[in-house]
Amino acid sequence: MNRRNTPTKEAILNLLSTSKKALSQDAIEKQLDIKINRATIYRVLNRFCEDDIVHKIVAEDGKQYFAICEKCDNPSEVVTHHFHFRCLSCDSIECLQVPVAYSVPDGYEVQNANCVLTGVCNDCS
Repeated sequence: MNRRNTPTKEAILNLLSTSKKALSQDAIEKQLDIKINRATIYRVLNRFCEDDIVHKIVAEDGKQYFAICEKCDNPSEVVTHHFHFRCLSCDSIECLQVPVAYSVPDGYEVQNANCVLTGVCNDCS
C-alpha cells in the first residue's frame, strides 16, 4: 500500500537505517532531532512493520525493538526467519545472519517466529 511520506516517517526511517542495532521506541524518541510523541512513533513503526520495511523483535521482558536488517541477503526472510542477539550488558539487540531452522507437525502453519538469544555481545565481552 502506498503511504504518503512525512518528515516524521523520514526521520524515523533515517535513524533506523543508520543504526547498527535494533532500537526501542524510547531510544528512537531520545535520538530524534524533531519532537514526536510516543503514540506517533509507535504508529509509524507499526506501519513500517506492515509494509515490511522494518521488523519487530520482542525481547523476553516484552520490550519491543525495531530494525532494518541490511545484513540479510534475502529481504523476504528478514521479517521472521533469523536470530537476534540481546546483550545483557549494553541492553542492545542486533540481527544475526543465522537462519532459523525449525519443524512443526503436519497441519501447523508458522506465520511468525521470535528468536532472541541472550548473553554478552562481541563489543562487551
